[in-house]
Amino acid sequence: MSKTSNQPISLDRRQFLAGSVATVAMTGTAGDTKVHPRCQAQEFYELRHYQIASAEKKQIVSNYLEKGFLPALNRMGIDRVGVFTALEDAEDLSIHVLIPYPTLDAFSELNPKLAKDKRHHKAATNYFGQPKKDPAYLRISSRFMKAFSSIPVIEMPGQTKQQQSRIFELRTYESHNEDAARRKVHMFDNGETELMRNVEMAPVFFGEMLVGDDVPNLTYMLSAANMEEHKAHWKAFLAHPEWDRMKKIPMYKGTVSKIRNWFLKPASFSQI
Repeated sequence: MSKTSNQPISLDRRQFLAGSVATVAMTGTAGDTKVHPRCQAQEFYELRHYQIASAEKKQIVSNYLEKGFLPALNRMGIDRVGVFTALEDAEDLSIHVLIPYPTLDAFSELNPKLAKDKRHHKAATNYFGQPKKDPAYLRISSRFMKAFSSIPVIEMPGQTKQQQSRIFELRTYESHNEDAARRKVHMFDNGETELMRNVEMAPVFFGEMLVGDDVPNLTYMLSAANMEEHKAHWKAFLAHPEWDRMKKIPMYKGTVSKIRNWFLKPASFSQI
């Protein structure tokens, strides 16, 4: 294979997408069709990280999220909101919240709608009432993403649908420049995401980071019933001949400069 060019590449997928948009897979039921993922509009994601100082404050924030924030989002038509905490680190008191927005307008309208929601304010009385010297949380770090074309909306884990126990891995791939990040997204959209589905890694979402403190990067989430199953899925992925083929393609080499990951569990009221 020829060496990778140092010049930025053009990722023109017009012909590929044109063919994909025309593709519809039959489910097997007469008159019932399943729209190809690339035909769906891509969601936007806000990933919040609540930094919390104590177990008592964590409970206050959790109560607000469960009884105030998520119900308010649902009244706005925003559903499938994920709430997660650290899987094994008892000293990590932070809470992660994944909010899917169908459009940018839905995101921009969030705060004005919350301000007018009387039920939200009533449920948030204790949360908002914490003193300035001892607030409910220290800070909220927020990152904003656009869904990949290969997984344009959240894919709910089977365990969530069946209300079974489950674990999640949140992963961030940083790149050393924008072109490298673009090529890594292209790799996922042109085979890697589908391979993850095929080996049952159960991807939940993939997001290209638009706003954050560590751009350029992409962030995604995988799910499994437990850690043992998750490790088996990773083993199958890494041993798969298709992954061996893809990682050797010149345009995909050197696209990731740093990987970070977190193992999470859902809150009892999480919608994912």
